[in-house]
Amino acid sequence: MSRAVGFLVRNYILCNLYIALFTNDQGFSTERTSQEVTKLTTNADAMDDLALDRQLCFPLYAASNLIARLYRPVLGPLGLTYPQYLVMLVLWENSPQSIGGLGEKLHLDSGTLTPLVKRLVAGGFVSRSRDPADDRRVLVSLTEKGRALRTAAASIPQSLVHGLAITSGELEHLRDEVQHLVRVLTAPDAETVPENRGLDGTDSPPR
Repeated sequence: MSRAVGFLVRNYILCNLYIALFTNDQGFSTERTSQEVTKLTTNADAMDDLALDRQLCFPLYAASNLIARLYRPVLGPLGLTYPQYLVMLVLWENSPQSIGGLGEKLHLDSGTLTPLVKRLVAGGFVSRSRDPADDRRVLVSLTEKGRALRTAAASIPQSLVHGLAITSGELEHLRDEVQHLVRVLTAPDAETVPENRGLDGTDSPPR
């Protein structure tokens, strides 16, 4: 709908421009006409680029919120929130982990991660200790309760996917594409990439 509205607005502006130019008592300049059309066309394109359904960030943001909401009823009985569940996923793969290691894997800063770990400690799922090799580092380890929770959580991924209208192949493809986007955004030179450069390397804005 927003694309159609943008198209109509753009054509309305252009039509009125031509009417104004051709009915001017003083005549019109071909050069002026070209300049005005170019300016208004550029403005219309910029307006289209601000349409919500043309943003890359919005569907990712919306999907993240919806996924967290989807997990809530299955994680609640386990005593976990979705961010805490992500911490547990990392620890179930490899425990102990340093706070820095967890932050790197989850793309979270210490200010966000530390309260998550404290709540997991309070729940009895993990413990914190100083690294014997470097007492400046804090290690996070699974407790027996945390290890046992893995068995209770084992069916969560499949149970959630089962209720979605998407095939396993589509899901894997989507995951790979999003992982690629994460790699692009976390690349060392990510901050130097022009904002209007697409994921395919072109200079067109994301659609």
